[in-house]
Amino acid sequence: MRAIIVSYTRQRVAGLALQLAYVHFMSDTPAPTETQVLYNDTCPVCRFEIDSYRRLAEQRNLPIRFDRLVAAHVWGLTSDQAAKRLHVSQNGQLRSGIPAFIALWSAMPRWRFVARLVALPGIHAVACFVYDHILAPMLYRAHLRRQRNGRTD
Repeated sequence: MRAIIVSYTRQRVAGLALQLAYVHFMSDTPAPTETQVLYNDTCPVCRFEIDSYRRLAEQRNLPIRFDRLVAAHVWGLTSDQAAKRLHVSQNGQLRSGIPAFIALWSAMPRWRFVARLVALPGIHAVACFVYDHILAPMLYRAHLRRQRNGRTD
């Protein structure tokens, strides 16, 4: 009988710990005060994704500003540097790549869960690897092809 009670107690404690972790993970922390996004508007994939974020930001009246590639010099970047990856400035801190996505998602209510999920150590490492070594280079090569062909779409 004692073994059954101890087993039941351990399960209850483990279940409670999971519930508390879930509540903490899903809690709605306040959004940062200012978020600026610099993206490659000449990239159809980038533009499609950022346009969806822009629509949400406008619907919710969120303090997020979206700058196109031509504004790279204001950010202290060349247009080539800016075209290679997403950049986000949040509360004075500049981020690029997956950390930039996490910063952007954390500023948008429906995306905060994704920000927390991608920020988890194992997922973060995989996401950074995929973005840095596969997605960003692939999108940048397509950007260079569009420039060579004189296309901006």
